[in-house]
Amino acid sequence: MFRTVDTPTQPPLPLLITGIAGVAGFNALHYFQAKYPGRVVGLRQKDKWNLTGPGIVGCDAEDREAVARLFDRYGFRSVLDCAGNCALKTCELRPKMAWTVNVEGVRSLLEQTTRRGVRLVHLSIDLVFSGDGQGGYIEDDPTDPVTVYGKTMVAGEEAIGEADPGACILRISLPMGVSFSGHAGAIDWIASRFKQSKPATLYFDEIRTPTYTDCLNEVCEAMLGGNTAGVFHAGGPRLLSLYQIAQIVNWAGGYDPDLLMGCPRIEAGPMPPRAGNVTMDSSKLAGVLGREPFAPWPLDEALVPTDRQWHRQRGPGWPGSPEYLHRVLCVKPSGSD
Repeated sequence: MFRTVDTPTQPPLPLLITGIAGVAGFNALHYFQAKYPGRVVGLRQKDKWNLTGPGIVGCDAEDREAVARLFDRYGFRSVLDCAGNCALKTCELRPKMAWTVNVEGVRSLLEQTTRRGVRLVHLSIDLVFSGDGQGGYIEDDPTDPVTVYGKTMVAGEEAIGEADPGACILRISLPMGVSFSGHAGAIDWIASRFKQSKPATLYFDEIRTPTYTDCLNEVCEAMLGGNTAGVFHAGGPRLLSLYQIAQIVNWAGGYDPDLLMGCPRIEAGPMPPRAGNVTMDSSKLAGVLGREPFAPWPLDEALVPTDRQWHRQRGPGWPGSPEYLHRVLCVKPSGSD
């Protein structure tokens, strides 16, 4: 029987984690290396030369020969694939690059995992959907991405389904945690704008289901340690627009409220295209794990905006500061299990 995230089964080791320059991969690397010291390797693209440390290897996942040598060297028994280029505009302007990273990189990994019997857990994204409806997508809903990024992520999913039906695909939303660069991911990108006294414009009608990376790490561990296969939605229970997320970051971080701008996505222009309500129903995952695996983000209900001016409410006792932001938004507050 598949164990719950309270008592996760140890992943087959050694473990390879790809895409460690991204928020999900960066946080997963630290989580798994702390639990399994000396048994976890992190893979970064070669051009991320400044991302260094114990167990970190520079190798482009789409380089089949280099990846084969890596598997020969370490003898991996499981892979957590967090790789992918998620820069929406860059992918629109450079679709060949997006295909190389988001599809050929997956195929390169599959060449090794399938022939070696390696457990594969792959992170996909909610942007495989357009969000033109009411949200609440389930796994059987047809994909209809509006971006090159989303289309390449669908192609990556299809490659896995064809080559390794025993693999697990987790469609995540916005992973909320610190980033390696300090300006990647939702929290750090928004906060970086405010720190520089630059405006940030976010959308009223792009709606997501964010998760603490702390929770996502536990889900990945459970799935790596089991044999559950197929596609699972891995979005959190709290639905928030990108504008609301920016309100939360602005208020919690103590930044100038005048720097936050909002608009409907139709006013964002054609490049890149924006998805709408891509919220996901993750009850299938909860059923497999035996519990709701994600705490709401943010955990504290008092941090959820009630209107578009909410972030301007700063009375006595207002705790806003970068330190407070990190404590309540980048890590799951203690006592929240």
